Amino acid sequence: MVQTDPAPARTASPEPSRLDAAPDAVPDPVPGEGGGLAVRDVVVRYGGGTRTDPGTTAVAGVTLDVAPGEVLALLGPSGCGKSSLLRAVAGLEPVAAGEVRWDGRDLAGVAVHRRGFGLMFQDGQLFPHRDVAGNVAYGIARVPRAERDARVTELLDVVGLAGYERRAVATLSGGERQRVALARSLAPRPRLLLLDEPLSALDRGLRERLALDLREALRATGTTAVFVTHDHDEAFTVADRVAVMDAGRLLQVAPPEDLWRAPASRRVAEFLGYQAFVPRGAESLLAIGPRGLRLAPASGDASADGTWDATVVGSVFRRGAVEVTVDVDLPGTDGGAPARLVALAAGDDAAGPGPGDRGRVVVDPAGCAVVPA
Repeated sequence: MVQTDPAPARTASPEPSRLDAAPDAVPDPVPGEGGGLAVRDVVVRYGGGTRTDPGTTAVAGVTLDVAPGEVLALLGPSGCGKSSLLRAVAGLEPVAAGEVRWDGRDLAGVAVHRRGFGLMFQDGQLFPHRDVAGNVAYGIARVPRAERDARVTELLDVVGLAGYERRAVATLSGGERQRVALARSLAPRPRLLLLDEPLSALDRGLRERLALDLREALRATGTTAVFVTHDHDEAFTVADRVAVMDAGRLLQVAPPEDLWRAPASRRVAEFLGYQAFVPRGAESLLAIGPRGLRLAPASGDASADGTWDATVVGSVFRRGAVEVTVDVDLPGTDGGAPARLVALAAGDDAAGPGPGDRGRVVVDPAGCAVVPA
């Protein structure tokens, strides 16, 4: 079994000019071959390099495609290889095996600054001595002044910062800085924009708002992008398709709704937040989602399928609903300890049931999925 690799040591992040310069230096497309990004059996390793020490494998034979204009999210836990794959596409990490291709041409040997790709990090990497307009215009310094100013104005409007041209970076909030960083990344019209956890340093509410804005900005500019995140809500908001990674391998690629409704494996479902798995036969499991159970009164038929006795541990009012933590004896647990799950309380009582109360949990099929056993 492949083990989750430790996070590799990172090299210093490049200045924006290394990624934004010379977009026309990428080799011309191969006639008859598909456009966009093609990753084929890519392996990335750190250290080692000898017969006795092969090093640490961060990416283990990943193959995927990103079509022109598509936004793909690389989703997975820390250390799963998603950032290493992103950096290999950018040219910041060497590829030990496999190919990274753009418009059908192998990028092996093409320098980072000659790929025409943009890269945005979680800290934005803005220049404090430049105002907002100066930061956005950094990668298009050779463009005629009028055209450059128009591009800056256009992108600040796209990211929701119209009129911020002369603002000092030090006066901006964290969310505003990331908007400026996004505008700067888009300014040179990169063939491909690579975003490495760009929202992870922000608080939850701001991340949710900026994820929506990021999606709209990428759509408005028709940008092809690969977006790395460990947060499935972000991935589902921003991306056209989501690629789930674990231990350096690609587990599933699908549009967000398809991924949620039909996880390819128990591991994918666990990462997406499915909280329990109940046998449905020899070959499948019922995966119970975070809102796949409802708590009902103790009266009624406890023998019905998908209905089990439960003991309340506690409750909390969250996002317009009462979420009740319960202990449940699930079928197929062979007499082990009760499963501690979360169910939605019935009715409008914001206080919810109290610890020790008895009830029954009822499966809501709309909040569940079926996965292979």
